[in-house]
Amino acid sequence: MGKTIGSAFAFAIVVILAASAFAPGSVAHSSKGCSPAYGVDPCAIQAMSE
Repeated sequence: MGKTIGSAFAFAIVVILAASAFAPGSVAHSSKGCSPAYGVDPCAIQAMSE
């Protein structure tokens, strides 16, 4: 049973690493200095107000 749990964790690690490698980029850190939070994008709000 320990071998099954170990292989499940190994598979999960491989999936997570593969997903992070193929991800296009994080929106949490923007080069513009504004990052979306709670579904609100401050860059879009700034663009609408200008």
